[in-house]
Order: sequence, then structure tokens, then C-alpha cells
Amino acid sequence: MTVYAVGDIQGCYEPLRRLLDKVQFKPGPDQLWVAGDMVNRGPDSLATLRYLKSLGSDCTAVLGNHDLHLLAVAAQVRRPKKKDTLAPLLSAPDRDSLIDWLRHRPLIHRDKQRKVTMVHAGIPPIWTLKQACLYAGKLEEVLQGENYREFLQFLFKSDAISSMEEAYTRRAKLKLTATYLTQMRFCDRYGRLDLDNKTASARKTFAPWYSFPDSPIYKKRIIFGHWAALEGNSQRKKMHALDTGCVWGRCLTALNLDDYSTTSVDCC
Repeated sequence: MTVYAVGDIQGCYEPLRRLLDKVQFKPGPDQLWVAGDMVNRGPDSLATLRYLKSLGSDCTAVLGNHDLHLLAVAAQVRRPKKKDTLAPLLSAPDRDSLIDWLRHRPLIHRDKQRKVTMVHAGIPPIWTLKQACLYAGKLEEVLQGENYREFLQFLFKSDAISSMEEAYTRRAKLKLTATYLTQMRFCDRYGRLDLDNKTASARKTFAPWYSFPDSPIYKKRIIFGHWAALEGNSQRKKMHALDTGCVWGRCLTALNLDDYSTTSVDCC
């Protein structure tokens, strides 16, 4: 069995299938991991979700910020954005089953046997992996519960929370957890976020979330997406950046978890 991890597909279904053909992916003996942002901006989010859902237990996908945005739009607590390409999915006859499948994806996947963790954006340097999984689990409980619409409304309509000092309530802590796991790029050693910077260069007192030597996650092996500006290179051997900008016309990349080699296809 081979496990392949891919980064931000974002509705680029045709490149995804070409990439899986290139690595000779076979559901059953092989497993597919997806590091979030399965949908939006690309041309075919509907086919992408249908395919990933059809893989059943052969697909392990974590939620990204675009996936949470889709859940909020589908729940009618957030308006679509001008650049969204979600309309065909939202009007599909199997829309409800696809949204329900998406809503029940985790925020973090940790494989203890392989000693590797997958998340969409990152894990703050103030958390251990055990804490990250614990907090992600609490967020998953809310997103998968009966009152998930109310929480999604709070998630997207309340003010931004960029540090633990600002997270006074339980809902605020859940919102910060979602921000860490699905939006983070730069932070400081105390977990304070710089959410405005989407480049590959830090400013002021901030640095990439995975770059703090005294962090509990510094020496862990982590797979993540979200950060297209890195162009697949985190500068750290065990930090695997898999957003290689497919939706921006660059490429889609698969990571082989047996030998940590990568394979890419052009997305033009």
C-alpha cells in the first residue's frame, strides 16, 4: 500500500486525475490524503468532491479555509464571493450529501505509525501535537453537531481573533483554533498571528509557524497546504508544503509517504 498526499486541489479535478494516473494510484491498495481546500476558484469543485467522496475510506481529507467557506455559504450564513466557482456544486442534486460528507471531515489527521501529521495551514508553535489534535477534535464536534450553522455564522461574522489573549470565550477559542489550522502562515513564538501577509517573506517579529526551534512541533513531520507563495519549499526537511499553486496555473503535487518523493503535473 502506498499513501499519496496532495495539496490544494481547489476544484482542479482534471489535473488531479492526471496526477493520480501519473503515480498509478489504485484505490484499495493505495490511499489518498488531501491537505484541505478541496474546492473553489478552480473549474470543477463538484466533480472533485464527488470523486473524493466516492473513494470512501481510501481518502483522508482535512478541511481548509475554502472548505469552511463552502459550508458557510451552503448553510446560508455567508454570501458567495465574486471569485467563487461553487454555483454548480450548490445546485447539484447530490449537494446535500456532498456538503454533509465535507462537514464530517477532520481538521487534523495524525498517523502515529508513520509519525506524520496532516493539516491545511499549520499548527501554532505554542501547541504540542496532542493539544492540536485535542483542540481540533473540539472544533470538529461543533462543525458536525446540530448547531453548526450558528457556529459558522459566528466564525465568519465576528471580529478576527489573532492570539490566545483575545480568545475569552469557548466559541472564541474554537474560532482561533479554526484560524490556526486553516489560515495561519506567519506568527510569533507566542502564537500571535500575522494574517495579512500571504507572501513567503516574514515581517517585523513574525516568522513561518514551523520555524521556531523551541516549539514542540519543530522536529515533527507535518504535511500542509494553504501557502502557495512557498512554491512547495518550506526550507525544512520534515515540513512538506504541498500547495504548489495549481489554481494559479502552476502545478499540482503529490507526496509519496513511503519515500517522501514528489510528483507534479502542470495545471495550465
